[in-house]
Amino acid sequence: MVSVAIENVRKAYGPLEVIHGASIEIDEGEFIVLVGPSGCGKSTLLRMIAGLENITDGQIRIGGRVINDVAPKDRDIAMVFQNYALYPHMTVRANMAFSLRLRKTSPDEIEQRVKRAADILGLNSYLARYPRELSGGQRQRVAMGRAIVRNPEVFLFDEPLSNLDAKLRVAMRTELKELHQRLKTTIVYVTHDQIEAMTMADKIVVMQGGVVEQFGRPLDVYDRPANIFVAGFIGSPAMNLIKGHIRGSQFVADEGPTFSLSERYSIESGKRVVCGIRPEDIVFADDGTPARVVTVEPTGSETHVILRAGQVDISVVCRERVSAKPGDALHIVSCHAKMHLFDEATGVRLTTV
Repeated sequence: MVSVAIENVRKAYGPLEVIHGASIEIDEGEFIVLVGPSGCGKSTLLRMIAGLENITDGQIRIGGRVINDVAPKDRDIAMVFQNYALYPHMTVRANMAFSLRLRKTSPDEIEQRVKRAADILGLNSYLARYPRELSGGQRQRVAMGRAIVRNPEVFLFDEPLSNLDAKLRVAMRTELKELHQRLKTTIVYVTHDQIEAMTMADKIVVMQGGVVEQFGRPLDVYDRPANIFVAGFIGSPAMNLIKGHIRGSQFVADEGPTFSLSERYSIESGKRVVCGIRPEDIVFADDGTPARVVTVEPTGSETHVILRAGQVDISVVCRERVSAKPGDALHIVSCHAKMHLFDEATGVRLTTV
């Protein structure tokens, strides 16, 4: 196990800068997920760690060694790609052993490493098959096995589950997490799916526009988003973000509801803010703010309700079944202890007292 340090790393293509001074400290054996929308720079940052992209400025260290100018093959990393990248004319065994044969590893050691990886990934009965004879999930396991046999110091995963169907993605998330617990190797994983990030990572790196917006443990990021972007990106359904201003001990929405604030906040009246409320932190109550039902979306385990209070649409998640239908009048109350306030001008989270 080794640590990975990304220190003020920049990437530019001519005058176009796509990574703006990213700094991340990854401890030995951690499972780190880079998450963000398409085009945020997460795959570019991963490719710089792998050596597939040059670094414009800054340093990347693996195990204390600066690797800026080290060739990819000498970085002791293994990368798993989105498209599996298997050789179609080779069996599973040959695909997994290929990189070891290139390194002139002894046949006995190759067999031992391939068997170990196959045992870990449940591939023993597929070793004689060709990629065309495997399902998507099995091909992804072969791609992971090809990485495991190298015994790398760091695993890099570039959206490895995005080509799988929803059910298989859930199963593979579990397999990847179990794999990390067995191998205890440092993993850097890229995804645009914030559910993957929340469920698998020890820590997540939320990126937007080539900037690291927040780095921390998943629940810390969820409970205390650093800014409006993180608040809206992490969480499904997304956090309700409502513009308004402070009036005494209340938040007053523009053309919408009024909510009482927690005593944790001490903000001058009149200040423009954005109030963030997670859908699960809103409940129905007879003495609450009046609203009208727009849509009701039952999912089985919970019900998603979209309400309109004034001119503001508010998403609510109910754990119990809801009998309401579009057009019905309901009243809502927000758990004021779980409300988030952000400065409207800067987007930054306002601190509590």
